[in-house]
Amino acid sequence: MGTTYLKRQKEMKRLEKQREKAERRAQKKLANRQQREFQTETPNPAGDETSSHSQTVPSEAAHQN
Repeated sequence: MGTTYLKRQKEMKRLEKQREKAERRAQKKLANRQQREFQTETPNPAGDETSSHSQTVPSEAAHQN
């Protein structure tokens, strides 16, 4: 085997590793984005109830007096 062939094989292997690494990064980025979207789409029920109670209770108290 000539050195040209070995260099070509080495370069092909390097390019393949580079493609695989880029694919892994893209998958990780997508997974992180989906996880963040999921967290923002699902509101905290306890947080919603607390904020709505703090807004409705004073107005109800004002109307009763």
